[in-house]
Amino acid sequence: MNSKHSFLYNLIIALALLCLSFLSCVKKPEETKGIILGFSQIGAESAWRNCNTRSVQEAAAEAGIQLLFFNAEQKQENQIKAIRSFIAYQVDVIAFVPIVSDGWENVLVEAKAAEIPVLVCDREINIYSESLYAGYLGTDMLKEGRTAAEYLLKKYTDPETGKISADRRNPVKIVELQGTEGSAPAILRAEGFRETLAEHPGFEIIYSKSGDFLRSKGYELMCEILEGLQDFHVIYSHNDGMTLGAIDAMKERGIKPGEDIVIISIDAEQAAINALRRGEINCVVECNPKQGPDIMRLANSLARKEAIPRVIFMEEEVFTEWDDLSNIAPRGY
Repeated sequence: MNSKHSFLYNLIIALALLCLSFLSCVKKPEETKGIILGFSQIGAESAWRNCNTRSVQEAAAEAGIQLLFFNAEQKQENQIKAIRSFIAYQVDVIAFVPIVSDGWENVLVEAKAAEIPVLVCDREINIYSESLYAGYLGTDMLKEGRTAAEYLLKKYTDPETGKISADRRNPVKIVELQGTEGSAPAILRAEGFRETLAEHPGFEIIYSKSGDFLRSKGYELMCEILEGLQDFHVIYSHNDGMTLGAIDAMKERGIKPGEDIVIISIDAEQAAINALRRGEINCVVECNPKQGPDIMRLANSLARKEAIPRVIFMEEEVFTEWDDLSNIAPRGY
């Protein structure tokens, strides 16, 4: 963001905080029965994220919940400001998608002191006391990493003998495109992948770098990789955006994605499913963005002072080159 845009964004945040602080001085009328939910989104970096936002906004409208929505534009400090504005306005429930895992203690202590329940969405957090938030709703990112590795093991297993063709002398060399540093998806998808491959020395991660979940950075990283590494067999990408950027770079150099290089991706955006159908991606692990209805259901429970489960994972699928892909419903993102 350039200095002009940064100034305008900070001005908007400041005015919003001022307005909400003023409104917080006015008691909510007794006849107002609707729930007010403050929701802090991390940004609009991908089709997946935009679908996630639409899901929340549409579900709030359908449930009759008043939504105070802030787009943090990929900055934790903006999210913290937004959460403090929700506290000042005395919302009934706060929900947020944490851009990174650490650094939330102070603002969550403030929310707890104000007796406002907090729901963590989509990405998990590291915190000294789980009592500072009511629960987590999102995807099982550790499982997503494991599922990606399980596909890879099957890919290199001889169906007749049941033996894996890779070994220390002839390893399968893997390039990993990681998500935003310090974020739960980057940490857990890497951990689950490595955990599953740990007992199989024939698989070697030779390159791992963050592409911030952005298609443009996926393209840049793949250009860098192809200039410096000639001998690798697999790309494991933490999201479809980076995957599609990497595919663009490969095609420019005459490399056939999905054939010359095995590609595993996470998210299951429509563009990735289309690439899977064309044979340009070998495996797509779903990360379900349509969390809005569940967020509203949990917000209703929290507003009524009811306990909710500590962790709720969304239902997700995996799509591979071996599946019948003709009947996959349009993804909507």
